[in-house]
Amino acid sequence: MLKKADIISIGDEILIGQIVNTNAAWISTRLNELGIGINRVTSVGDSHEEILAILDEASKRSDIIIITGGLGPTSDDITKPALCSYFNTRLVHNEIVYAHLETFIKQRGSIMNEGNKSQAMLPECCEVLQNNWGTAPGMWFEKQGIIYVSLPGVPFEMEGLMNEYVLPKLQAKFGIEHIIHRTILTHGIAEAQLATILTDWEKTKNENVKLAYLPSPGMVKLRLSVYGEKNGSALIQQEEKKLHEIIGNAIYGYDEDTFESVIGKLLKERNSTLSLAESCTGGTIASKIVSISGSSDYFKGGIVAYSNEIKMKELGVPAETLVKHGAVSQQTAEAMAEGVRTRFETDYSLSVTGIAGPLGGSEEKPVGTVWVAVSSKEKTIAKKFRFGDNRQRNITRTAMAAMNMLRLFIEGKEIF
Repeated sequence: MLKKADIISIGDEILIGQIVNTNAAWISTRLNELGIGINRVTSVGDSHEEILAILDEASKRSDIIIITGGLGPTSDDITKPALCSYFNTRLVHNEIVYAHLETFIKQRGSIMNEGNKSQAMLPECCEVLQNNWGTAPGMWFEKQGIIYVSLPGVPFEMEGLMNEYVLPKLQAKFGIEHIIHRTILTHGIAEAQLATILTDWEKTKNENVKLAYLPSPGMVKLRLSVYGEKNGSALIQQEEKKLHEIIGNAIYGYDEDTFESVIGKLLKERNSTLSLAESCTGGTIASKIVSISGSSDYFKGGIVAYSNEIKMKELGVPAETLVKHGAVSQQTAEAMAEGVRTRFETDYSLSVTGIAGPLGGSEEKPVGTVWVAVSSKEKTIAKKFRFGDNRQRNITRTAMAAMNMLRLFIEGKEIF
């Protein structure tokens, strides 16, 4: 039988938007990989009553309850007192945890204070999970067949405890069924259009393979899932092959892939180099390219040519091209791409020029108009895009569209 979990994130800072709750997403992914489904993800504030209420509610629907946050050394961290109330127990001093705290804090050149000492006070009925990455230990409880795990909210501490203790213990505790997910990353086809294209495939796909559309600006993720089937991987591979036959050019990667990681892999495979000429994106694409470890093997550099003066002086864009066609044009984008490729002596180059907004548009070239060009020694191709009127979204979508165009160009596929 499929085991289900609730994830509870504690802290006022989450509710007021001061921090983004990345912990819940990470835990959901790891539990799913183990074969545990997620019933609900909940955030609650630093309230004794709210914590008790959500624990009681979660226990009615889930086999496993993972709690993060509220275990620090300050007075507003109230998870432990709430857990003591819920499990009808008391806080007791744990000498092993205290000794670990002393060593951990001393190694970092600090001195134990009362707040740190309080972290060695733990609910008497819990199994302690030693935190080798910080000062707040994890706690494992069992009540009426339900597993409760309380972890610190600091992401790398939580992840360490999950990987070291929680996931192995859950795997050993339950006879867990398989859940397999495969996320197919697409670009260039809007969600509604994609759904129309895939109508026939959806009607005929294996009924054990579930589909979810996950749209975000500039891309749509297709998540294929199989629950409780030992041959789940084979079922997903069959459907994935069919999708490639239908929308192959739109698929740029899988699961955790990014445009920049895919491009890096393509360039490494071909022992090729890349240069960039950016205008409206202001270095955004270069920043993404260099975020990949090993990018120095293929990325030579780029020029942020925001003004026409720099386009002419640094990229060799002819003045007459700018006068006749303007900075945002096919001719300028092509000249930028060819100019940076020649100057940096690379195998491939990519250029972008556009009107990010909200100012600067015209009737002929409204805000959101972007030209992208890709170039090699053999040829140069440019394409016009029309995005919206939000500046930051335009920059993000331009970067994605440009990298996807580069991907297709390198692979020798049709640019659509």
